[in-house]
Amino acid sequence: MDNQQRMQDIHQRLQSLSPTTLEVIDDSHLHAGHAGAKSGKGHFTVVIASPAFSGKRPLQCHQMVYAALGEMMTTDIHALSIKIAD
Repeated sequence: MDNQQRMQDIHQRLQSLSPTTLEVIDDSHLHAGHAGAKSGKGHFTVVIASPAFSGKRPLQCHQMVYAALGEMMTTDIHALSIKIAD
């Protein structure tokens, strides 16, 4: 699977959180030559805001994102930076 398809899959899976803001950024080019890049998995940043995060601590929000992405965290994503937007 290429990173464009991974970005689409990430975007689709995060729809389960009913985001009001959602941006998926491919950072893989910044990690060329990095040991993790050899696996073929991608490096991504997700900027997300959701009413589902209301009243939750940042760690809880991150856990919700990880849960929404499911097995992609082990099969397709080497590194994920999560930015909770306002």
